Amino acid sequence: MREPRPAPERLKGRGAGSNREGRFESTTVEHVDDGWFRDDGEAPPHPRTTVTEERARSIISRNQSPDIPFQQSVNPYRGCEHGCVYCFARPSHAYLNLSPGLDFETRLYAKTNAVERLRAELSARGYRCSPITLGINTDGWQPTERRLGLSRDLLQLLHDTRHPVSIVTKSALIERDIDLLAPMAAQGLAEVALSVTTLDNRLAAGLEPRASAPHARLRAIRRLSEAGIPVGVIVAPVIPVVTDRELEAILAAAREAGATSAGYVLLRLPHEVAGLFREWLDLHMPARAAHVMSVVQQMRGGKDYDSAFGTRLRGQGPFADLLARRFHVARRRLGFPGSPPLDCSRFVPPRPETPQGELF
Repeated sequence: MREPRPAPERLKGRGAGSNREGRFESTTVEHVDDGWFRDDGEAPPHPRTTVTEERARSIISRNQSPDIPFQQSVNPYRGCEHGCVYCFARPSHAYLNLSPGLDFETRLYAKTNAVERLRAELSARGYRCSPITLGINTDGWQPTERRLGLSRDLLQLLHDTRHPVSIVTKSALIERDIDLLAPMAAQGLAEVALSVTTLDNRLAAGLEPRASAPHARLRAIRRLSEAGIPVGVIVAPVIPVVTDRELEAILAAAREAGATSAGYVLLRLPHEVAGLFREWLDLHMPARAAHVMSVVQQMRGGKDYDSAFGTRLRGQGPFADLLARRFHVARRRLGFPGSPPLDCSRFVPPRPETPQGELF
């Protein structure tokens, strides 16, 4: 039986303020504080991170969305310890009968057979090479990657088979893999994008508590660029009234660090994320909460979120149009040259594994 859900609280190192039920739950449990189990002034419970191993049946996800610039992605983890309160992937935890709130950032799943499955799918007779994106539904370079190294192992396989890869991350841990990315980039096989939400360390600590600090992400952009790896910046998400004023500053800082491409994504609040973000505003910015959501709804047709292709990433209305104009003017002024296309012609399918080993 599910334990009662505590009232929303600010928890150090966590983005969500509660463990609200997912949309598939048949019951809702309300918290009643009768004073028996907490004394006044006692610190709130600190949820610990757990990682459960799972065996994936398949690993490559195919995408047909017309507004997404990739067709294939691989996610070695479910859930993400970065704890970004705005993360559009949070609702995926509801399919596991877990909360998109604190469960999403504390109860993680690692696909320990990810390399095995990717090897099998790349060697399939009907496979057609197109770039694979690592780190879409959850960040492949989140803290648990330091110990498990699943993304590193996947990248090694793509390196060995000369398969093109693109990476999106909020983690400076990506610097660890420059030794693989640099030779791939020299052959037109790799590109990386760092997602930057804000340059304000204090704000970042509240919005995305366990992601790399803004200055660390800019350092990663510089080091990747110096290694000859095409690297871009994604200002994401742009949060009206909270981070939108930083758009030009983030682009300028990333360009100075060596970024060659740039993009942005408007705040997205699908399903349970809307309630979690409203809780976050009430806990962290109560004086601005109503204003923030008012502008969000002006950009989403009067709703918290509109999932329509073509507008879900950019929004609509005067504020959205102004944001788009500001971005395009800044990108042109700063002279982002763009990244070259990835090369799919070099791919060599992996050989099927055999107990006899390799003779040649």
